[in-house]
Amino acid sequence: MKKVNLLAVTVAAVITTTSAFAQTNLTAETASPGGATHLSLAHMTEIAGTNGIANIQLAEGQTLTNSIQNVAEGKTDIAGTPFILPFLMSRGVGPYGALGAESGAELASNLRVINPFTLGIFFLFAYDSKGIGGWDDLEGRTIYNGPPRGGALTNGRAMIQIVAGLEEGSGYQGMQTNWGQGATLISSGEPDAVVLPELFPSPRLTIPSAAGAMTIWSMPSEAYESDAMQKYMKAPGSAPWTSDVATIEAIMGDGFTFVSEDDTFRAFATIGGNVVNKSMDDALVTELVSTYIASLEDLMAKAPYGKTVGYDFPMQGMCGANPIQYHPAAAAAWREAGFELDDCAVAE
Repeated sequence: MKKVNLLAVTVAAVITTTSAFAQTNLTAETASPGGATHLSLAHMTEIAGTNGIANIQLAEGQTLTNSIQNVAEGKTDIAGTPFILPFLMSRGVGPYGALGAESGAELASNLRVINPFTLGIFFLFAYDSKGIGGWDDLEGRTIYNGPPRGGALTNGRAMIQIVAGLEEGSGYQGMQTNWGQGATLISSGEPDAVVLPELFPSPRLTIPSAAGAMTIWSMPSEAYESDAMQKYMKAPGSAPWTSDVATIEAIMGDGFTFVSEDDTFRAFATIGGNVVNKSMDDALVTELVSTYIASLEDLMAKAPYGKTVGYDFPMQGMCGANPIQYHPAAAAAWREAGFELDDCAVAE
């Protein structure tokens, strides 16, 4: 009987498998550098290449509304997205109005999540020199609350209305500018206060802080626990967000004062993730996601906000009104790594 060298067979099998993946070329689309969306997919691109899983050609600074449609149509392999976009696509509304409900729902059904992240955390902040007393001192003020259009502006206005009871135009004057001009606008001192989706830290906090100390306010617990806010935070792409104040104080350092009635900072977050087409090969998804999970500590160490955006919280933003679910192979990889995923988050 011929003897078989099991070690040699195993090594050969691994080499063969890795080589097969390494020759796989994938395309991916993400947002501009500087946020959790870009960092997540840039990291995946790096580890996929260094571990011989796949060569990913990453296009940065893309319009994610178009990116996820490309994934749904099989034109792009991976894309980042706020979860509100697949919801709008599934109904053929908003930026997907031209698709119609039937085509939109069909396309959205092709999308599968592989990993999550928090895009931004909504809260109130202002220069100390402005003398703002908090959420109950916004009436008549000028507030920078987002870009000229889009989900961030809608959420910013809603947060001010629910927490402070004020509507733009009658209760306060709103200011809008494109994201790229945000830090400049804040630094100018023109707005009295700011309500935006930020990270701890983000350039719209750190750059303006060079011009003066800032205060950041938690959402009051009464407003956070109100029926209106709890309902709002269950909308597609939104989720409650809390942290102990000491953690974010340590991240932000000097120049920032945090205000909360206790040791907890409360806000709501915009949630998203990277998505693939449901037809992506199970083995490839398993390799990508398993390697990504194994390198989470490295990922979170790449940015100061790394530990605050939920890279290691796969259930954030899932189920409920969110129409898309995990690719089964991705879900299996998260569960194998010891993370909990509810069945409602996983496609059959």
